[in-house]
Amino acid sequence: MNICIVGAGYVGLTTAAVLSELGHTVHCADRDEGKIAMLGKGQIPIYEPGLLELISRNADQGRLSFSSDVTACMEEHDLIMIAVGTPSAADGTADLVYVRSVLLAISTVLNKHKIIVMKSTVPPGTGKWAEQFLMDRGIPAALFDIVSNPEFLREGTAIHDTLHPDRLVIGTKSTAAAERVRALYEGIQSETVITGQTEAELIKYGSNAFLATKLSFVNELSRVCDAFDADVTMVAHGIGMDSRIGSKFLQAGIGYGGSCLPKDVNALIGAAASKEIRLNLLREVAAVNDTQPDYYIGKLENTIGAIDENTRIAVWGATFKENTDDIRYSQAIELMKRLAAKGCTVTAFDPLVSPSIPGVNWAKSLADATEGADALIVATGWKEFLEADWKSILARMRGSVVMDGRNVLDQSLIAEAGLTYLGVGRP
Repeated sequence: MNICIVGAGYVGLTTAAVLSELGHTVHCADRDEGKIAMLGKGQIPIYEPGLLELISRNADQGRLSFSSDVTACMEEHDLIMIAVGTPSAADGTADLVYVRSVLLAISTVLNKHKIIVMKSTVPPGTGKWAEQFLMDRGIPAALFDIVSNPEFLREGTAIHDTLHPDRLVIGTKSTAAAERVRALYEGIQSETVITGQTEAELIKYGSNAFLATKLSFVNELSRVCDAFDADVTMVAHGIGMDSRIGSKFLQAGIGYGGSCLPKDVNALIGAAASKEIRLNLLREVAAVNDTQPDYYIGKLENTIGAIDENTRIAVWGATFKENTDDIRYSQAIELMKRLAAKGCTVTAFDPLVSPSIPGVNWAKSLADATEGADALIVATGWKEFLEADWKSILARMRGSVVMDGRNVLDQSLIAEAGLTYLGVGRP
């Protein structure tokens, strides 16, 4: 097929790369001319393992191209996929300003039938709203089909997740449109769920909200483990062996972040509130996540004493997780901000990013970050952090505490080096 994808972010670029790899001809359009120029030079504006190679191969073979002329791209194609951002508004609800902008542009080129695929994560009811939006601009309903086709990729493993999804969700009123969208993914082995638009939108929001709930649950459980001197990793392992629960997303740490979970939890809370439904459970999920960095700081102070202007803290990791350069809603950054607010000296290192954070200094290496530190906090699970030379780290530090913000470090290696290990829910 010939496909126009609007949006060259994580979702748009990954989807474009995978669909072109499956043999389709894909034109990816974005109004950001700087981003398109970068892609034209064989560079990508994000870090995602394997993505550059996939894009380069399919661009060289003529199946993938990029343009900043979004309207022309949409006019030339009968299948348009919307993959623009839906950031949080000031009240936490999803801001559809970019989706609305794309739909407005589509309305100017709908002179023949087009299938409009909503890949962006949007609140329940958006598909029906989009239909009405176009019809209010004089577009006959017979000229288009709106299909909700949410993505379930994880940053850091986006290509694998797109090629090997747990399920393909297609939400539409049109059987023909559903079959056309399903044909996009020929070659991918996955069960397909055909639903209405709103059900598909809620599958996406519900999935992310449930994953966030599992993470906040295990983080609260880690606090109980601290109180009873139990190991949350062993407890979570035993819980996860129950097939009704599953082992994924039961990793205690400083909390969830990134472009999806925090935003989608808040958006679902807001969508429900618009119908006068109060989602108390999800509000508590968000509250637990917000307090998790404070819990870590409190536990650190119980070990090294009050953190003040005389304290030096090293932090490894700024992205919300390893294998990505995404710092959106990063709990590592939130942790640094709260440490800096106490007046201490914070020196950080991350392999990919060094964002400007008031009160935070950036080191050129993980070792340099620990120079003279009273404590080291590992806030992201990068492989190089897990494989650090702990004896040389101890030699650089003023103190000896290593706090594991992801419960991923080998306690025995740290102890053998003469350092004091401090996790959460781990004796």
